[in-house]
Amino acid sequence: EGQMDDLLTEIYPRIQDGNRALVVCLTRVMAERVSHFLNNRGVRAIWIHCDVKPIQRLRILAALRSGVFDVVVGVNLLREGLDLPEVSFVAILDADKEGFLRSESSLIQIIGRAARHVNGTVVMYADAHTG
Repeated sequence: EGQMDDLLTEIYPRIQDGNRALVVCLTRVMAERVSHFLNNRGVRAIWIHCDVKPIQRLRILAALRSGVFDVVVGVNLLREGLDLPEVSFVAILDADKEGFLRSESSLIQIIGRAARHVNGTVVMYADAHTG
């Protein structure tokens, strides 16, 4: 719960400045829940995962870039080949958990999504420090 409160404090100022955010989750269910959580708190969020058809993914990402959405929450945002200079914040939830896209190289690639923005920031949320 503290992570979600912190997530909001990170996202709100960025969207007020006209920037966008990405939130990376471990599961489809979690992506949908986080998206609903954000929407219920006034953040225009949408989720992407493997159940979203490719053409719809493109529409969602275009809507993010144009400002229809503030945040995209997803499981595998790397395969999108994302180049989103509007994204100034990337949150990686459960960064300490083993699983899909939690290798060092995958995390570095995810971090690179925020590096395209001059004020890009990445926060890796974890329950435990894993060394």
